[in-house]
Amino acid sequence: MERSPQIQYFLGANSPKGFYSLYHELIPLDTARAVYLLKGGPGCGKSTLMRRVGAAVEEAGHPAQYILCSGDPDSLDAVIFPTLHIALVDGTAPHVVEPTCPGAVESYLDLGSCYDREALRPLRKELADCMSGYRGCYQRAYRCLGAAAEIRRDMRATLDTPPLQQRLAKRARGIAGRELPRTGGAPGAVTQRFLSGVTHKGVMTLFPTVQAQCQRVYELADTYGTGHTLLTCLLSAASAAGHPVIACPSPMEPDRLEHLLLPDLSLAFVTSTPESPFPARPYRRLRLDAMADAALVRQQRPRLRFARKVSAALVEEAVDSLAQAKAMHDRLEKLYNPHVDFGRVEMLAGQVTAEILALA
Repeated sequence: MERSPQIQYFLGANSPKGFYSLYHELIPLDTARAVYLLKGGPGCGKSTLMRRVGAAVEEAGHPAQYILCSGDPDSLDAVIFPTLHIALVDGTAPHVVEPTCPGAVESYLDLGSCYDREALRPLRKELADCMSGYRGCYQRAYRCLGAAAEIRRDMRATLDTPPLQQRLAKRARGIAGRELPRTGGAPGAVTQRFLSGVTHKGVMTLFPTVQAQCQRVYELADTYGTGHTLLTCLLSAASAAGHPVIACPSPMEPDRLEHLLLPDLSLAFVTSTPESPFPARPYRRLRLDAMADAALVRQQRPRLRFARKVSAALVEEAVDSLAQAKAMHDRLEKLYNPHVDFGRVEMLAGQVTAEILALA
């Protein structure tokens, strides 16, 4: 049987103000049955263990959500089994996760015990140098993202006038009337996830996750970042109508919405930009740029074009710094890997899998 596409999100973001965490939204703790907090340094097998457990539990018929590392999307930071109310998460910096109900819900999984400590001691200085350079690359990336965000805010402020906000709110009310039937139940729960991220591979949006959960996709063509008002109105209407919503903030401005997913309605609203266009034929396409004041756009076009160019260059500089950080992290893993007992990692993965399936 063909396996369904993986559901993938980010719970952290490389943002203009540093690492921004949504890890408090990993799993609702009031309904959680088990949360495994993985501890250990680079190269000790945390991502490997989570992939092994995720594949085995999915093979047993239980859906999974995979949380990608915001710096390196080829690495995992968490796996969630939503129907089982169980999760595994890398609880180390920068997304430190600590227990709220240890023993009853959360338990530690120490992968640091897989290190050969005697073999690593002679490498102490080389390891410390790599660690220091790694952090420095991230700090430079955050400074570049901060400058890019300031330019984007100025660009958006030029066009995001009260009349535009009124038009966007009116359009949202029309869409809500057609697409968001009332369930008659309690307000729908709102869960936050990042669908987009600034990574060492560039700015990426996990559009396959949208397509795996939603057949009807509204593509919001939005060059200047003005769609927040429309998305906020839709979020309020969907929750009030009783539908659970996955609200996806922008990694560049985590206080502003970028995408909404309503899997129970197979419906999504995704922002599409020239840099990150929606790759499939949408159910509907809304040109938000066309809703702005046309005369104002014409008047400010040279300035807007220049601002977009400079902002994009700054983001590219941030991506380059993240790529340098990734190279240093790879060096760290290369130093650690020969001194990790991966047989023990596999044994722990098997134990965790057995425990999870026993709770299923």
